[in-house]
Amino acid sequence: MKLATLKQGGRDGTLVVVNRALAHCRAVPAIARTLQQALDDWEACEPQLRQVYEALNSGAFTSPDLFDAAACHSPLPRAYQWADGSAYVNHVELVRRARGAALPPEFWTDPLMYQGGSDAFVGPCDPVLALSEDGGIDLEAEVAVITGDVKVGISVAQAARSVRLLMLVNDVSLRNLIPAELAKGFGFFQSKPACAFSPVAVTPDELGDDWHGSRVHRPLTVHLNGEMFGQPDAGTDMVFNFAQLIAHAAKTRELCAGSIIGSGTVSNKQGGLHGSSVANGGVGYCCIAEVRMYETIETGQATTPYLKFGDSVRIEMLDAQGASIFGAIAQTVSPHPG
Repeated sequence: MKLATLKQGGRDGTLVVVNRALAHCRAVPAIARTLQQALDDWEACEPQLRQVYEALNSGAFTSPDLFDAAACHSPLPRAYQWADGSAYVNHVELVRRARGAALPPEFWTDPLMYQGGSDAFVGPCDPVLALSEDGGIDLEAEVAVITGDVKVGISVAQAARSVRLLMLVNDVSLRNLIPAELAKGFGFFQSKPACAFSPVAVTPDELGDDWHGSRVHRPLTVHLNGEMFGQPDAGTDMVFNFAQLIAHAAKTRELCAGSIIGSGTVSNKQGGLHGSSVANGGVGYCCIAEVRMYETIETGQATTPYLKFGDSVRIEMLDAQGASIFGAIAQTVSPHPG
């Protein structure tokens, strides 16, 4: 089943069911007006939403609405919880190597996670707004899950059953602000502006055999200014799966329905700067910082620039037949009007 939120009907938008081909949709106010409302009563709403989904796919509706990703907000325009992990330890190791720091061994057994701002996300086709290019604007292409209610101290096996929906993320970072913030020992804040999620959130069964082991086993494609920048596989090198990340987040607190847990930047292990780019036969990258890390490690200096005003980013995941699963995050970097 595929669900989206249109930018109409108030701050939390209007929930629509979207057909598999991402061509048509239908609002379902009699079932739930918003996605959060559906998640709060998932056991009752999910079967009714699925009936509408099946009817859309079979052509049972004579005049369904056309689906337009540009009219969408993120599936949850705001959320009670947004916690982003760093499940791809290769990415973390590269970051530390670039600044000459060793990777602590516990990073392989205990997930990294930060609590992000969830009061206001942006739509999948909204611009990435920044006051200045000086912050070091970077994309971070990720996968995320939306959970149901999660009890404190939940087991990994129980956590796996709490996944309700999956979506893609552009977790924008201001790289030049991060070092000073982390040096304070209190984590990210100003260096993490509003992020965007894919137009559509999907139930795990939509992925078929590509969803197993609480991982999505499909390439995540990133285009930068129309050129392929990365296509690493989201299931490969994911050290901590989503069940483990959820259990980690719920170790000392409950998570309410609608909590979003991110994977962190998707990253595959590959050999060196020239062997890792798409142009040279590698799988490329899901953030600019990663190629800059390779450059620093191999040549002593990062040369690839961060995003500039006017740059475009496209993040998408295709199924085995080449069809878009979640729709695309398609954003342009723009000056903030404020």
